[in-house]
Amino acid sequence: VQLQASGGGLVQAGGSLRLSCTSSDRSLRTYGMGWFRQAPGKEREFITGISWDGSITDYVDSVKGRFTISRDSAKNTVTLQMNSLQPEDTAVYYCAISKFPQSAREVFEYMYWGQGTLVTVSS
Repeated sequence: VQLQASGGGLVQAGGSLRLSCTSSDRSLRTYGMGWFRQAPGKEREFITGISWDGSITDYVDSVKGRFTISRDSAKNTVTLQMNSLQPEDTAVYYCAISKFPQSAREVFEYMYWGQGTLVTVSS
């Protein structure tokens, strides 16, 4: 299984980026998906997730109201729209496929990971 994440880059504070993650395996559309991020020197952390059918989403407080996760099952793609970006959002962002129909907040609850895409927010 391959997860291809894209859309990272350099943006000024207050700007927006849109990350995408595409799965090579259509059978995984019945699983939840999540986005994590890892800043230099820090552990990988969950930021948002979505259930297999898109009906349930989960956000950590630090991104709630600024980030939006969505999925297009027909295209095997999950998208993360990030608005009002701040320097503290700088990190490598990873998409992952949950072991369950819904998303989860712990790294060990995910079975496949994308390669990561770097987001840098300048002040």
